[in-house]
Amino acid sequence: MRLEGKVAVITGAGSGMGRAMANLFAAEGAKVVAAEWNETTLAEVVDEVKAAGGEIVGVQGDVSKLEDCRRIVETATATYGRLDVLCNNAGVMDNFAGVADFSDELLERVFGINVYGPMYLMRLAVPVMVAQGGGSIVVTASVAGIKGGAAGVVYTASKHAIVGATKSTAWQYGQKGVRCNAIAAGGVETNIMSSVDPSKIEPAGAERCQFGASIIPAMLKAGDIADLALFLASDESKMINGAIIPADAGWSAA
Repeated sequence: MRLEGKVAVITGAGSGMGRAMANLFAAEGAKVVAAEWNETTLAEVVDEVKAAGGEIVGVQGDVSKLEDCRRIVETATATYGRLDVLCNNAGVMDNFAGVADFSDELLERVFGINVYGPMYLMRLAVPVMVAQGGGSIVVTASVAGIKGGAAGVVYTASKHAIVGATKSTAWQYGQKGVRCNAIAAGGVETNIMSSVDPSKIEPAGAERCQFGASIIPAMLKAGDIADLALFLASDESKMINGAIIPADAGWSAA
């Protein structure tokens, strides 16, 4: 029970890595606040965790909206009285467009979910964590946050931005007991591409990204990322702060 007594907010909890985190964290003793925009998949993960004997409450919302982020954090504190772990996991992909071809709509959507949402949630969660003596923030970043060939310019810029926010938060609040680390996930078997309209994929950019994807050593499972998130959320990683940890089967070493 590596998270016994801890309260964990997990965004994007209805599918993929977030769903794996919700199930694993609950199995390890956490009280889980599962945040997800899709009501159907949210209900599914809540039912899964409860069926396995875990404790969980679901919150439907869009992390790009400040009021929804506030409701997520307030649900944790009102329901369980504290907030120990924040997993900023929700994210969407871009359409592989380069800097000459991205649309304003794409920029707004991807940055809203991948950058504004995590920063809103950290702004709300950090004071709670500081007041109670500490906490751990785990950010699902991407190899696109440390290299340029994994996605289009908008997604890549969004992940570089959240890597910067991770490092800043770690430095600013580490002495107050709040740790913040990011997972630079590589190729993971999730449904993130369902967030992309196939008709809007930019062919030239997709071709360049396919070249980068061709050297992925191996695809990871959602559970592989959840295992690392569990470690970073737990007290076992108490001296790790501000780290950007690749979980990519060695892709970023190329």
